[in-house]
Amino acid sequence: MATTPPPPASPPPGAAPGPPSATGRERRAWYFYDWANSVFFTSVISVFFGPYLTTLAQNAAGPGGRISVLGWMIDPTALYPYATSLSVLLQLVALPAVGAIADYTGRKRELMGVLAYIGAFATMGLYFVDGTEYLLGAGLFVLANLVLGASVVVYNSFLPDLAAPDERDTVSSRGWALGYLGGALLLSLHLVLYLFHGAFGLEQGHAVRIAMASAGVWWAVFTLIPLTRLRNRYRGSVLTGTRPAEPGRATTSRMVTGSFVQLWHTVRSLRAYPRTLLFLVAYILFNDGIQTVIAFAATFADQALGLGQEVQIGAILMVQFVAFGGALAVGAIGRRLGTKRTILGSLVVWTAVVAVAPLLSEGSAVQFFILAFFIAIVLGGTQALSRSLFSHLVPAGKEAEYFGLYEISDKGSAFLGSLALGVALDATGGDYRLAILSLVVFFVLGFAVLASLGVSRGIRDAGNTVPDAV
Repeated sequence: MATTPPPPASPPPGAAPGPPSATGRERRAWYFYDWANSVFFTSVISVFFGPYLTTLAQNAAGPGGRISVLGWMIDPTALYPYATSLSVLLQLVALPAVGAIADYTGRKRELMGVLAYIGAFATMGLYFVDGTEYLLGAGLFVLANLVLGASVVVYNSFLPDLAAPDERDTVSSRGWALGYLGGALLLSLHLVLYLFHGAFGLEQGHAVRIAMASAGVWWAVFTLIPLTRLRNRYRGSVLTGTRPAEPGRATTSRMVTGSFVQLWHTVRSLRAYPRTLLFLVAYILFNDGIQTVIAFAATFADQALGLGQEVQIGAILMVQFVAFGGALAVGAIGRRLGTKRTILGSLVVWTAVVAVAPLLSEGSAVQFFILAFFIAIVLGGTQALSRSLFSHLVPAGKEAEYFGLYEISDKGSAFLGSLALGVALDATGGDYRLAILSLVVFFVLGFAVLASLGVSRGIRDAGNTVPDAV
């Protein structure tokens, strides 16, 4: 006997019934989450935390020059790479599930806020990492990096709702550019604090801890802007054999169970979108290389080149300002030459940077600044165009789930790269010049996989409109 299908679930209070056109005000609010969280990458990951944690670990090393991590004896220089790898290993499980929860509940804005504030407070907690507390520092970093990646999953999933296909390169690039500008502004203040810590009555280590904690405060304060202006757009969930969930009525157990069921269907559905899967493989490879370079540039300058932290901060600060223009410029090139072709060109530059890095002269700040300049030109553009290109390959209604898979290897989340670097450092006794060469393979393989991808067909297979330049 025929049955009447259940009526469609109603959206939660305050959520629009579909994906209406975004206002300029909402887009600008979306940009500000890049502004809010980028300081974690610029000040914490790129400059202060790696060298600071390594120094704490080295000071706590035993007679054999090694430290204990829950009974496992490792070289102190490997602690930071291993901590980064652990945070991303946890993301392998957590991030796709977070995306499924976001799509299942329709509460993207609220979920992004909870995750952002956990990360911000964990970052503030780095103020208390001192003496021999290297395990506390590593634990707080793992937590902050984990939830930051999770919050960016939800953040990125707003992009298809805020921009039409032909607008996404521009909108994505503007978000990245604003993030670099915000990171540069706070890092400028941190540079003053670090260089003149004595004038403020502070020891150098205390100044570093204040800088890292203030990045958490910045992250918390500016997250308020997107949280007050972004709107949830309810599209429902696609769960085999079930009706779409009603976000306003779902119980906690049903939400969690349903999110993992939906995640399983998302992973299985990738078989129907082989070109989307191929892009994810390429992105995981080359972005692991990018994120490892970003995360360990300061530590490389310290350990391999013998450059002081004032040089490191100055170079990273220069990168932020140049990357602001670079993100916009590379985005413009992408609109003219095509997104895929532009990303491939940037990967050639990345490969050259990594290959040249071991040849830099010890103590040469000029050479380090020149290399940093080339990184800055392609840094933001590579990531912004990758985010935009992937958004075209995602089936409608599954944005957060698919961006959960995407985010596994996004900002500051380099599992394979940091693991390879950590193993190389452990095996060579901390030789960064040899270890850094292990990253070349990630850019070469990523280039090869992306070059083989038929982008236009992949976009059509996902049911989306092919933009003019892709």
